[in-house]
Amino acid sequence: MKVYLASDHAGFELKNGIKKYLQSEGYDLEDLGNLAYNPEDDYPEFISKAAEKISVSPEELAIVFGKSGAGEAMVANKFKNVRCAQGFSRENVRLAREHNNANVLSLGSLFIDLETAKGLVDEFLKTAFSGESRHIRRLEEITKIEQKNYA
Repeated sequence: MKVYLASDHAGFELKNGIKKYLQSEGYDLEDLGNLAYNPEDDYPEFISKAAEKISVSPEELAIVFGKSGAGEAMVANKFKNVRCAQGFSRENVRLAREHNNANVLSLGSLFIDLETAKGLVDEFLKTAFSGESRHIRRLEEITKIEQKNYA
């Protein structure tokens, strides 16, 4: 499984810390930028690249980074097949994966440090979708809304 990473300037340092951590753990990564710190960049450009990858291959996973993580989640969730959750606790990330089959995690560098981010990323990458019928039913409802609004 490939894991995509993307960030703007505000998430750049946190993304690079997580990138180094995941490389040491043996994950297959693709960094979609920003690849050099640029205080003038805009997050939609980079987050869109990750969301496009997941939209085409929703079984893959992505982690996106910004200052708050909120705008990044908003951009990612504009793409079909993307279910992006903003991570702030291990439990919220676990539930996003187990119940909502989240395939993108958004992290805000203003609110979490590298060690906290490592725990959230571990939870995201190691938790599987439960496959329970109630969660499948709800995801099907989301897909219907998506198909109606993004046909």
